[in-house]
Parts: sequence; structure tokens; C-alpha cells
Amino acid sequence: MTILTDLGIRQIRDGVRAGEFSAREVADAFIVAVSRAKPLNAFLVETPDHAIVAANAADAARAAGEALKPLAGVPIGMKDLFCTKGVPSTAASHILEGFTPTYESTVSQKLWDAGAGMLGKLNMDQFAMGSSNETSAFGNVVSPWRRNDGGNAALAPGGSSGGSSAAVAARIAPGATGTDTGGSIRQPAAFTGISGIKPTYGRCSRWGVIAFASSLDQAGPMARDVRDCAIMLEAMTGFDPKDATSLNLPVPTWEANLNASLAGKRVGVPREYRVDGMPAEIEALWQQGIEWLRDAGAEVVEVSLPHTKYALPAYYIIAPAEASSNLARYDGVRYGLRDLPDGANLQQMYAATRADGFGDEVKRRILIGTYVLSAGFYDAYYTQAQKVRTLIARDFEAAWEKCDVLLTPTAPSAAFALGEKQADPLAMYLNDVFTVPASLAGLPAMSVPGGVDAAGLPLGLQIIGKPLDEQSVLDAALAIEERAGFVARPHAWW
Repeated sequence: MTILTDLGIRQIRDGVRAGEFSAREVADAFIVAVSRAKPLNAFLVETPDHAIVAANAADAARAAGEALKPLAGVPIGMKDLFCTKGVPSTAASHILEGFTPTYESTVSQKLWDAGAGMLGKLNMDQFAMGSSNETSAFGNVVSPWRRNDGGNAALAPGGSSGGSSAAVAARIAPGATGTDTGGSIRQPAAFTGISGIKPTYGRCSRWGVIAFASSLDQAGPMARDVRDCAIMLEAMTGFDPKDATSLNLPVPTWEANLNASLAGKRVGVPREYRVDGMPAEIEALWQQGIEWLRDAGAEVVEVSLPHTKYALPAYYIIAPAEASSNLARYDGVRYGLRDLPDGANLQQMYAATRADGFGDEVKRRILIGTYVLSAGFYDAYYTQAQKVRTLIARDFEAAWEKCDVLLTPTAPSAAFALGEKQADPLAMYLNDVFTVPASLAGLPAMSVPGGVDAAGLPLGLQIIGKPLDEQSVLDAALAIEERAGFVARPHAWW
């Protein structure tokens, strides 16, 4: 008998269409799986009714002989950064605790229109600020993975989309939405042995997504494999007049055009991504990835991205600057938390609300952002960082003259234990060293599992593509997926 929770998006979609099982059976199986996985702390809110309504609609449509929607019968998890009508949306922050939107984000609405149901809202780093899912106001998400050395240390699922990665890896959701500002889809995907793609900036609408850094934030899918990501991405993307940064372009048929043959394609290997102290296992996997893509027919060429070393400092100036501006709206006046001490004036209410509502990491980034935007330092820091961003984008443009996609590691290590890097923000920021450049340039990029380290933990490879060329990214990722044969999965200890 088929264990329904072992199925991915494509298998569920095709199985429901073929009548092998009903959408309601799928929804019920995942609802039970979610309810049993409380120790992971992946879900902040469970919405079984939403999943059941969508499933019943899919079954009714099939019984009536109607054509089924693209995601009919597929229940998914929704990162808590997406506003969902009538369902609490908090960005995992105390300052938005109790906030229930009266509207639906464009991305979530597109997914519901495609027939998907929602299992619940997924935990995350507060306001998407973090690389380990330890900054949530509602507790850490715990990775479903454990090291194979017999220890049971709780591991980080990556961040900020840690609830999404944990849910998909633990088989309690076949797919989930994530958002990626500097690597928040790709790094958690790598940590948990799943696939995740950040599309070109502007492909997915940001309307209704709680903002962190507006010029960087981009929604994307996280799922078991490359094909599932392609299916979900098609449903999520498309022009939205409500978002000024949304690209007015038709949605490609990524799934139908998937092709693992890279004959005639050139893959670039950026020499600057070889960093000091990179584990030998990451280096070995990278070399293995190069051989896999050669086997798929690609020509491998070395390229240079000389300004890569400045990407991380530029990102940690630009992103906090935009965050300090975006988060100024949380003042205790219009919505969310209001902390009003006895006898407080307006200024004191603002201060008390923000002190109580924001976590330490969010406060840290607001302070950095406010500092780099201040009159005396604007040119020295913010303007300089924007110039560096332009140079990084130019590096990529020069690289595209030599190759079609780039291959790099996704993260500089496998998952680390919760608490291991919390005391040192800089050590945490270094987790984004391979993912940030593509974010600064607004390029499509994807992580795909390539193997495991000595402790049995997943390691990911990253494909970066030209603007709007998600197809080449997906194709190269599929070529790796087919050759890696990654089947490792976490043992269900929860």
C-alpha cells in the first residue's frame, strides 16, 4: 500500500487525476502527519479545514468529470511571511502576534486558485532575519535530521525558511512556500536535503508578503525534487499590478520543458567561491557536481567573479537599511502589539512597543540599518554598498559571456547544532557567503541535494542562472539530481 505522505507534488497530482486515491485521503494523511510532528515546531498555525475544503473541491471536480486544476489535491505549507486571509500571519514576531489579515497575498491566492490546500502557517526566523531558525518569537524549529554518530543534538533546519524546509524534509508537507532575501530558500533546502529555487527578482509578486528588504525579497517553492519545484513555481509566478517590481511577462511552462541533457551548454565554476577553511567534503561534492554536469553533456569553464568577496558586507548594509525603513511601520498604533506604559507619551509607546515586540536579531539589524542611512554615514556605507552591488551584477554579466549557468556549493557547511553559532552573529552571517551574490544581482538560483557528509547530513549544490532563465537552472539541477541519486531521509524520531 502506498504511504501517501511519502509522495511528492507530482505523484499526488497525477495520482488524484488517475483516481488511485482521493484528494481527501491525501489531505487527511498529511493533517495527521502535521499533528504528530509537534516536536519539530515547524507549524505555528495548523489549518486542516483549509486543506479539507480544497481536497473536497478537487474530488468533486473529478467526480463531475471536470478538468482538474494544476495543483488539485496537493496540500502545502505556507511560510508565515505570507499574509493569509482569516489566518494569523505574524512573520514569527511578537510584534505581530494576534494579527489576522483581511486579505490574501498574491502568491498564496495563486496557489489556492491552482487548487492547492493549506496545511498551516510555517515557523521561520523573525521577519526572515536569520540563517538557523533560532530568532522566531515562538521557539526554534528543529531539523528532522540527526547526526549518525549516535548523538541526538538538535540541528538547525537553516533559515529563514526553516519551518518550510523541516516540513518538507520530514514528509509532513509535500511542498512549501519560502522566501529568499540572501539565501533563505536555498540554504535551508541544502541543510535538510530538499530542493528549493529562488526565481529571478520580480517573477513572484511581493504583494502581501511581509517585507524585510524590498529590493531583495523573492518568494519561491521548496519541495522534494526539481520537478516538484517547477510545478509549484508555475503556479506561484505571474504579473501582479499591485506590485511595482512585478515583471509583466508570461509564465513559462517549466515542467513541460524540463530536460536533463546539457549538450551544448557551458557551466561556469567561479574561482572566488573557493574560500579558506571550506570543509573538504564540500570541495569534494563540488568536484563531483562538475563531473556530473560534464556527464550530462556540458562543457565546464572557469570564470571569475572578482567582487564576490565584497558581497556579504554589501548585503549586510543594504538589507538592514531596507529593513530599518520597512519595519518603521510597526509602531503600536495601527496593528499588532501595543505596549503602553502608564503615563507614557507617544514616543515612549513607540519605544516600549518596539523593545517588547522585536527580537534581538531584528533590533540588531534595525540599528545597523538606521546607522548606515544616517546623514553622516549614508555615503560612506549605503551609497558604497549600492556601488558594490552594481559591480557584482556586472561580474555576473561578464560571466554569462562565457557560460550559461554557474555551479557552486550552496552553503559552507552541513547543518550545525542549534545554539552553536547563536552567540556570534558574524559566524551566522557567513552561512550566506555562497547565496548572497545571486540575491544582490536578482538572479535565479537553486539548491539541489548532492550527497551527505561523514555525519550523514545532507549537502547541497547551487545552480545560478541568467536573469529570467529559470529553465536552464532547473535543467542543470535535474541533471545533478538524476546523477546524485539522493535518497537519504531523516529517521522519524518525533
